[in-house]
Amino acid sequence: MKTHTINRSMPIVILGLIAIIVTMVAYYVSSAAMQQQRTKQVLAEQQTEQVYHWKMVTTWPKNFPGLGTSAELLAQWIDQASDGRLQITVYGAGEMVPALQVFDTVSQGTAEMGHGAAYYWKGKIPAAQFFSSVPFGMTAQEMNAWLHYGGGMELWREIYQPFNLIPMAAGNTGVQMAGWFNREINSIEDLQGLKMRIPGLGGEILNRAGGTAVNLPGGEIFTSLQTGVIDATEWVGPYNDLSFGLYKTAKYYYYPGWHEPGSTLELLVNKQAFDALPQDLQHIVTVATRAINQDMLDQYTALNNQALNELVNQHGVIVKPLPDDVIASLREISAEVFAELIAEDPQTAEVYRSFKQFADSVKDYHQISEQAYLNAREQQ
Repeated sequence: MKTHTINRSMPIVILGLIAIIVTMVAYYVSSAAMQQQRTKQVLAEQQTEQVYHWKMVTTWPKNFPGLGTSAELLAQWIDQASDGRLQITVYGAGEMVPALQVFDTVSQGTAEMGHGAAYYWKGKIPAAQFFSSVPFGMTAQEMNAWLHYGGGMELWREIYQPFNLIPMAAGNTGVQMAGWFNREINSIEDLQGLKMRIPGLGGEILNRAGGTAVNLPGGEIFTSLQTGVIDATEWVGPYNDLSFGLYKTAKYYYYPGWHEPGSTLELLVNKQAFDALPQDLQHIVTVATRAINQDMLDQYTALNNQALNELVNQHGVIVKPLPDDVIASLREISAEVFAELIAEDPQTAEVYRSFKQFADSVKDYHQISEQAYLNAREQQ
């Protein structure tokens, strides 16, 4: 009888032991999960509290109106939005590196950010020029639409990816002026032998027209024009050109800016540095850059006419339109240059195809919206 009783109680004992083991395992698993969660929280809190100190190099003179001041303002906005967790020191051209070394400096990680224009890097990436400004191309409004809603930004990031860079649109000047000249331009022949500071695709077109394009950073323009190193220059428009004092070195101020109808400026971000930021700081950088992109355009729109009046009324500048036949010749040469670039470089062909398709489609609507309204507004 006793043996029979022990045998009947054995399953109960075994079940009890199993229950104890399961409880212990569950406890340890739960404790490990809680510990893991606490570790994650501590790491997240440490990351949130960490202060990042970045450097931004630019292609502009320190605090230069519009271009340089927008880079400074972007750094301020990021600092304020991050509550001081991402602090950026801005260096003007030549303070840390020369203007045209910004791309390499950010690519190598010597500085985490750079502010400039994509056409300065055409020697490294021919297709980059299409992300700054294209002769007879899109306006600022159209460029922003292509970049943010037409696939342009995806292509831009793709071609910069091998250089460890993330590009972002970080400003726009709107339609620029054709430039400053020491002699009148009455025909396409007047461009022959002309040495002119003009970067990007516009420079190549000038070369084809018989001139000589010179790529100079902004800080060297005044002296080069004053000393005769160049005969003419384009820079931006009245607001910036007045600040540079270009009216002291040239008499004729021509329009329109056929070569830069909507000049996008860029923020370069070192990819490794960006990826190391917490997600919220990445978002702050992206949103602040999007905001400065619009803010710069607003600033130029507000101040250009005021500066133009001063140039004309106080400094005696002669403002003239380029003759229609000159514009027609430059447009024809532009088409030839684009065709050659497409044939030489598959990457450029891919970017140009996207650019051209979007430009053609948006132009159709703008003919009956923007252009039609401007025409109607001018009617008496």
